[in-house]
Amino acid sequence: MKDELRALASLAGPFPPFDADAVPDDPRDLFSDWLRDAIAAGIREPHAMVLSTVDGNGAPDARLLILKNLDARGWHFATSGNGPKGRQIALNPYVALTFYWPALGRQVRLRGTAFEAGEPERLADFRSRSASARAAALAGRQSEPLSSRSDLHAAIDEQVRRIHAEPDLVAPNWHLFIAMPHEVEFWQGAEDRLHHRLLYRREKAGWRRESLWP
Repeated sequence: MKDELRALASLAGPFPPFDADAVPDDPRDLFSDWLRDAIAAGIREPHAMVLSTVDGNGAPDARLLILKNLDARGWHFATSGNGPKGRQIALNPYVALTFYWPALGRQVRLRGTAFEAGEPERLADFRSRSASARAAALAGRQSEPLSSRSDLHAAIDEQVRRIHAEPDLVAPNWHLFIAMPHEVEFWQGAEDRLHHRLLYRREKAGWRRESLWP
């Protein structure tokens, strides 16, 4: 396996140039620019991100989610409150988000705290999901042991019937979270491995930024 891995190309480029002196004061603006670049480049699921949390024993956990929105409050994501993600955030609101767009050689890492959005936003987010996604959330058994696929299909079919009967139905355990970061790091890869790293840190007066060694 080692030889197979070493034979794989990495950071082959070409990548976009990066000027750390020509970036906006707010990391949300730079993130928005990079996300739009990823969309324009045709990267599949450019809004996919890794959410990292910590469980009750202090052990890290990570999984892929979809970014739902970005506004002045932070980065939005949704999940079931009775699944591992929701339970871990309830115990410890500190989270990390990671975005990676390999075709552009770009990565963004955020560290901060997650808090719940308001009730109207929570309801609207759930109702905007597909019927199958809502049915899965209404089944309410995320990450529990599954005895058979037939049990899964039966549970989903039952919830789809409920949704058809009650189109405005919302899972009571559905949560919409907003991650408000205290640090946001932008990483622009370079073919010569002299990568660019730009770190934004939140301070009382606003955001302070500094370049880091690769």
